[in-house]
Amino acid sequence: MSIKRRDIVAGAAALATGAGVVGALRPKGTGGNAPNRSDTLSAPNLSQNRKQFRMATSWPKDFPGLGQMPNRFAEAMKLMSDGRIEVKVYAAGELVGATECFDATSTGAAHMYHAAEYYWQGKSHGFSFFTAIPMGMTAAEIMGWVDFGGGQKLWDELSAKFNIKAFQAGNTGHQTGGWFRKKMETLDDFKGLRMRMPGLGGEIIRELGGTAVTLPGGEIYQALQSGSIDATEWVGPWNDLALGFYREAPYYYAPGFHEPGASLSLGVNLDVWNGLSLSDQNMIRFSCKAANDQSIGEYTYKNAQALEELKTRYGIEPQFFTTEILKRVGEISDSVVDDFGSSDELTRRIADSYFKTRNQMRYWTEMSDGRFIAAREAALGK
Repeated sequence: MSIKRRDIVAGAAALATGAGVVGALRPKGTGGNAPNRSDTLSAPNLSQNRKQFRMATSWPKDFPGLGQMPNRFAEAMKLMSDGRIEVKVYAAGELVGATECFDATSTGAAHMYHAAEYYWQGKSHGFSFFTAIPMGMTAAEIMGWVDFGGGQKLWDELSAKFNIKAFQAGNTGHQTGGWFRKKMETLDDFKGLRMRMPGLGGEIIRELGGTAVTLPGGEIYQALQSGSIDATEWVGPWNDLALGFYREAPYYYAPGFHEPGASLSLGVNLDVWNGLSLSDQNMIRFSCKAANDQSIGEYTYKNAQALEELKTRYGIEPQFFTTEILKRVGEISDSVVDDFGSSDELTRRIADSYFKTRNQMRYWTEMSDGRFIAAREAALGK
């Protein structure tokens, strides 16, 4: 459904001035400890029956996979509402910076965000558990925890403190260990290493004697090229190939101990969420689920294709961290994550729930997927 020019101009003016009329979408409550922002929140209404939401994201514009997840959410919302609800997706830097979309959504400068929750660990350590932690859950496992193991309820409690309602809305699956300028054969090779790695994975790099640097995706290649970092992790072969890391750091390592199944999120301003009808809330829920489910299949397929291209076209031969390195990483992870998870009472409850579920799931995952994959490799060979 097309939008009239006067509606676009009016919406742009409201955004520029920070003003807006809540009107029919006046919030029913803010939730948590967040202040009432109804006086400044620009409502997503274009008319009584139509709505347009602004979504800020952490991803480069239309970037493969990551940049498409919010677009798919927007398309699902438009289709399910017969064009009544439109979501305007802003890439990183178009509305706010890549790591600023949480604050923009909390205050109402944006109505929604699509990002990774561990970007907000400076606000609460609890957020990291809803993206990925070292030696943590796989994609299927974290979906099980959030949807059936009490994770969503804890996430709601945490996000409400910042005037946000958040959902799973994407997963990149298992991520690779990263791209390095040199071979990483011993623990000593991490000493002095400057590596782009956010979240708790960065804490592991620091404990190994390196320096962890947080950079948005659009700045990583330049940092590698200039030498300001020596290594980087990003996602996996599909996205890594698109950014061309192989040209600057030819040693590609696995497994990605830091993000075994990175869940991505869609957050909605809680004032806006509380003002929506039940049917509109459910459209958001199921559009998030659609984006989440589709992303796992897509990343599995596209990563396999991209890895083959990296090997055959660019001569990249994947490397694997030694048992010595992975054992030490596991020891550090237990200590770092336990300290991290003890920062406050709510984070402790989130961590306890996470680890209880992980430890219940790990035996089934090893018995099923783990053993089957080993058997398949033995049967099929190289």
